[in-house]
Amino acid sequence: MTKSVLNKDGSSSIELLQLVICQLYNEEFGIEISKVKEIIRIPDITKIPHAPVYVKGIINLRSSIIPIIDLSAKFGLAHEKMSTDSRIVVVEIGELVAGMIVDAVSEVLRISSENIESAPEVIVSQITGRYIQGVGKIDERLLILLDIDKIFTDEQKVQIGRLENAGYVPA
Repeated sequence: MTKSVLNKDGSSSIELLQLVICQLYNEEFGIEISKVKEIIRIPDITKIPHAPVYVKGIINLRSSIIPIIDLSAKFGLAHEKMSTDSRIVVVEIGELVAGMIVDAVSEVLRISSENIESAPEVIVSQITGRYIQGVGKIDERLLILLDIDKIFTDEQKVQIGRLENAGYVPA
């Protein structure tokens, strides 16, 4: 969620972006808080045959079937074992509700638009670059800002939606 800061004259100048900060493979990622429904501990996950490699399975969250996405697999990163710090960040991507496994969730913070830069071209040229909204700078930290709406192609959203609605993904 971005917020405008009002100047004394009533004009707006700097936008603030509120982010949930997650760790994944020793990097910090920011997810816009307006996309996050909730953050939960990792429950038992039911595996689904023939699901894409990045789909870990499904969970029952208060009578809703939620597909669980392994972000490490989706981003092509080496998989680390889940720990007691691992969490599922439940997000809304358009009509789709899905859970994303992260190594940890550390904080919620606000960052001004003036501290966000476009992702370097070397990152954007990679396949995972399309998921990156920008890079945030806070003191000595760099945060990779994820564009949740672009993590899945339209076809993948349909497949995951079938999983959410019917409990399976076709081969």
